[in-house]
Amino acid sequence: MNKKHGTLYIVPTPIGNLEDITLRAVKILKSVSVIGAEDTRNSGNLLKHYEIKTLLFSYHKFNERARVEKILRYLENGEDVALISDAGTPGISDPAQVIIREAIKNEIKVETLPGATAFIPALVSSGFNTKRFYFLGFLPTKKSEKEQLLKSVSKIEDTLIFYEAPHRLMKFFQSLKTFLGNRKVVIARELSKMFETYYRLTIDEILSSPEKLILKGEFVIVVEGAKTEAVSDEEIGKLLDKFLKRNFSVKAAVEKVREITGIPKNRIYKIALSKK
Repeated sequence: MNKKHGTLYIVPTPIGNLEDITLRAVKILKSVSVIGAEDTRNSGNLLKHYEIKTLLFSYHKFNERARVEKILRYLENGEDVALISDAGTPGISDPAQVIIREAIKNEIKVETLPGATAFIPALVSSGFNTKRFYFLGFLPTKKSEKEQLLKSVSKIEDTLIFYEAPHRLMKFFQSLKTFLGNRKVVIARELSKMFETYYRLTIDEILSSPEKLILKGEFVIVVEGAKTEAVSDEEIGKLLDKFLKRNFSVKAAVEKVREITGIPKNRIYKIALSKK
């Protein structure tokens, strides 16, 4: 890293309750030269609350590439810059990746502070498996891309986590039903805010009784992983043979079978090794 350059700080902000900001985040926001914010009006309220008077400018998905040059100029002149989003951590379903990549490419230090992100409290409170999970954010808007993504995770046993807007929520669950079947889900609404609510339902219950949901606010949807169907060693062996005959390596064949069946790799490896 070039020591003459400033540091790009990625600073999480509260997802609802202003008291959830960290002491270090406040300190950084007060010390940097400028702050790039997804919405300057929204972030202005946060800064005012904590008496942070640092210069603020807009940085969002519609001007992200144009703003990169401005941020790089500050950093290359030795000034520190902080990046914040409306709520949560920049880069997690919010703008930030473009400037982070450019900073790394230009040997500028990037420091991300730990802090708020909506899907972690939703996952922990769901009661589902937290050892392994897939955070998928918002589904693609393009139908073919959305279907491809849901197919790719349909057999995964790990917990799935999505974000969705209220006006698209029922269509979202129709898509889940089509590709994932009837699963248990936990819907976390308005996390850390006055009307925080958790709904614990199945996809069928949601689709048959949509009136159970208040379709306002921000949503995190946590979906229970797929249940592994009983697959015999013989069936696993046949699937392995299929890929090995196509010149897949053992490792690649095992991974393919895991994707298809959702069965743990250890079991598939044992069967693959017994074939040698």
